[in-house]
Amino acid sequence: MQTFLDFEKNVAELNGKIEELRLMANSKNINVAEEVMKLERKSEKALTKIYAELTPWQKVQVARHQQRPKFFDYLNTLFTDFMPLAGDRVFGNDHALIGGMARFKGKSVVVIGQQKGTDTESRLHHNFGMPRPEGYRKAKRLMELANQFNMPILTFVDTAGAYPGLDAEERGQAEAIARCIETSFNLTVPLISCIIGEGGSGGAIAIASANSVFMLEHSIYSVISPEGCASILWKSAQRTKDAANALKLTAQDLQKHKIIDAIIPEPLGGAHRNISLMTERTRDVISSKLNDLSQLSGQKLKQMRRQRFIDIGDKDL
Repeated sequence: MQTFLDFEKNVAELNGKIEELRLMANSKNINVAEEVMKLERKSEKALTKIYAELTPWQKVQVARHQQRPKFFDYLNTLFTDFMPLAGDRVFGNDHALIGGMARFKGKSVVVIGQQKGTDTESRLHHNFGMPRPEGYRKAKRLMELANQFNMPILTFVDTAGAYPGLDAEERGQAEAIARCIETSFNLTVPLISCIIGEGGSGGAIAIASANSVFMLEHSIYSVISPEGCASILWKSAQRTKDAANALKLTAQDLQKHKIIDAIIPEPLGGAHRNISLMTERTRDVISSKLNDLSQLSGQKLKQMRRQRFIDIGDKDL
């Protein structure tokens, strides 16, 4: 069943009327096709207007939608022969960050992604997509493995941030993220990252220090969550919307400031309304960029990746 967000109230009401008409038609054998078609056009028009005028806070809500496609949706659709690799060879295995070897359109790659989970049990198992230090050390190990065997790396970002618990800090959360970023900058294989939902702080950039970074149209990418920003700057949860506006966390803002390379359009109403179409568009964008990057030498890839981040924040932007 489709879950509607607060600002989609009008669309929810129209869809409710459509369902009522269909139930009536089934029970009383009445032809309501014409009326249903009119309501569907009205619903689509309302949805188009809403999504053409989304505020940053509304985009945050779309990026967090519980039915939004998760990493496993992309993994199961875009890749074949996936062989998961577990553990960081130091402490243990982190279930928030999944990675391993796979084939992408017949080409051997290493794929890494953050999995939030789809129900209560899986969300707890995957720690709501918030990796602990062992998750980032696992990512670092996989990146080094990919580099050793000359395999491109594809990462999928969807996290509110690295896990902020005491146990994570005791095991060196900041150091693990820093080492992961350092490894990314020293790779001589293509590294492509796609932000599919939330790209939160160091938890995101640890696996998004890439040659090319793509964002889904209604995903977000920021140094801190709007809630965290509001609590620090204004000491008030009531200023969350103001924080979302100030953070410039939307794909459109980030592309304008050259922090990301391109935006992948979402189906009308968000990726959750047509998951197969969303994964297909993502596959095409990644495939095209991977073909381009695969033509470059290892040193050129390394140089380009470093320069890309040096240029962020240039005074001319």
